[in-house]
Amino acid sequence: MIGGGSWATAIVKMLSDNLSEKEIYWWMRNEVAIEHIKKFKHNPHYLSSVEIKLPEDRISSDIACIINPADFVILNVPAAFLKESLKGISAEDLKGKKIISAIKGIVPEDNLIIGEFLHEVYQVPYENILVVSGPCHAEEVAFEKLSYLTIACTDVEKASIFAAFLNTRYIKTNVSDDIFGTEYAAVLKNIYAVASGICHGIGYGDNFQAVLISNAIREIKRFVDAVHPINRDIMESAYLGDLLVTAYSQFSRNRTFGNMVGKGYTVKSAQLEMNMVAEGYYAVKCMHIKNQAHDVDMPICRAVHNILYGNRSPRIEMKLLAEKLN
Repeated sequence: MIGGGSWATAIVKMLSDNLSEKEIYWWMRNEVAIEHIKKFKHNPHYLSSVEIKLPEDRISSDIACIINPADFVILNVPAAFLKESLKGISAEDLKGKKIISAIKGIVPEDNLIIGEFLHEVYQVPYENILVVSGPCHAEEVAFEKLSYLTIACTDVEKASIFAAFLNTRYIKTNVSDDIFGTEYAAVLKNIYAVASGICHGIGYGDNFQAVLISNAIREIKRFVDAVHPINRDIMESAYLGDLLVTAYSQFSRNRTFGNMVGKGYTVKSAQLEMNMVAEGYYAVKCMHIKNQAHDVDMPICRAVHNILYGNRSPRIEMKLLAEKLN
């Protein structure tokens, strides 16, 4: 496991409920947090109620010593910091390993989704890249509330093997061969959650939110069909379900971020107060650039981009957007 946040903690919990603790290795950057976990058996910053059962020698800030013995490497750091986190790791270090992305974002400098980044920069074959998508919030995993995950890979057998590692009495898994569609949908749903939060902050009600999100799922379909046209059902939980939980849940960082912007916070002040990364902030700029090559009609994404990067008034921009929705 690469990453130290709430979702990384939740995945370690799921794995620990299925595998021997000695089979799990966890990399974190924060040395203080590592020492706290070793001493007190819980993450001091994220999901602190979750007991961490790993032996002390299985948690380290040395990323190479975590990756080298692993067959499956799970990435869960904010997309904006992935390159920095993998500094010192070469394509040879990842050769033959199955790489699982639990990241819902785009690498900003390269403007690539995680699967594309791994394939182009680290030469990981697509059949060795897996994508984890929801609908699933880490906080509910901590409470062992029934949740569902979709594991996508072009090699469905590998997806099934990894899915078995996560299956518990409170986690059910599905598998898919749509790594591009599920990953792009996971990126886009964060943008729509920001839009949902902005609208809530301004004062729009549930009726408008329903229209907003029904338009959002159509935007997702138009885009993923343009970039990777295969036979897929956009109403499946990996697409529509993940969008709904991110747009509506109290645990959604992107919705919280958007709500603050809608209430009048500047982007910078909202980020500072949250002290957590809202992937939708970075994603909307990347998607704005990426869509220039596809020219898909995406008015919601455009409105969020205008607010976050064009210094447009949230109230005016959402009023203009409302005229385009149906």
